[in-house]
Amino acid sequence: MKEGTELIQLYNNLIGELENKINPLSLAQMAGEVVAQYADANEGIKFMEKIAPKVVDHQEAKVLCNVLIAQMYLTKLEDQTRTKKILDDTEKMLDEIEGVTPVHGKFYLLASDLYCRSGAHADYYRAALRYLGCTEVDDMDAETKSKQAFYLGLAALLGDGIYNFGELLAHPILESLKSSQSVWLLDLLLAFNQGNISKFETMKPQWSTQPDLLNKENQLREKIRLLCLMEMTFQRKAWDRQLTFTEIAQETGLPENQVEVMVMRALSLGLVKGTIDQVDNKVNITWVQPRVLDKKQLETMMDRLTDWCKDVNGMQNLLQDQASTILTL
Repeated sequence: MKEGTELIQLYNNLIGELENKINPLSLAQMAGEVVAQYADANEGIKFMEKIAPKVVDHQEAKVLCNVLIAQMYLTKLEDQTRTKKILDDTEKMLDEIEGVTPVHGKFYLLASDLYCRSGAHADYYRAALRYLGCTEVDDMDAETKSKQAFYLGLAALLGDGIYNFGELLAHPILESLKSSQSVWLLDLLLAFNQGNISKFETMKPQWSTQPDLLNKENQLREKIRLLCLMEMTFQRKAWDRQLTFTEIAQETGLPENQVEVMVMRALSLGLVKGTIDQVDNKVNITWVQPRVLDKKQLETMMDRLTDWCKDVNGMQNLLQDQASTILTL
């Protein structure tokens, strides 16, 4: 019955008369199956617009109706402007729904489709991650998982303001890349997460085959250099975060006279906090933007915590040994 117009006929001849007795969310879900059979997108939109007032008292059903209308605008009429307007209005309603429901998944899937079509990489990245948070990855087929992982990887690299790759790298969907021809993308994401510029350069023959990455080569270089600065700072202890221009230049591959501009860029983006000493050509960094850490970075954090515990114990023993002297002063 999912083919042809049989569902439309069934709805018009039977279900339509029982609308008031059907659970609002169930009604909206049935309408979703029916509207898919409309060859004329405008007729389908009119059908959903008739359903919407009948479920107005049920938040999830109301959101689902809006998503189905927006889906018609996007996939059949290719009206991205109208789709964006509906999704923006619907998101406010979605935020009022407690917990995570299947409706959340449908909303974020459509939003990610919209941003993918419009080339809004950062918005796509956020929407797609939220969609995966509402969906069981194991329920996806291999092709869908591989495609989703590939697009997410590209969006993370190309998206403005995305400097945290840990959440994506920890997601099981990236496992699908290991058995595909796009395994190089996983290695590239790891290189960015570690700020590993030499690996980025070594992998150019692979990532340059992707036109989107090749066209944004300068932006990619800037991003990985900023991540390199963040990783340099993270690897140092809190009391040893004074970096010289020479050290930064060696790690990032920048000429020394361009280091100050890059550090100013990192400061303006809120990736780090600190001061620049132009006289001595040094940077004093006091804070690094928190990130989701991978296993290697967690090992570094564990080592640092171990050293900190040793220092605390050492100070405790010192105070105990010197207690008598201090008390007699």
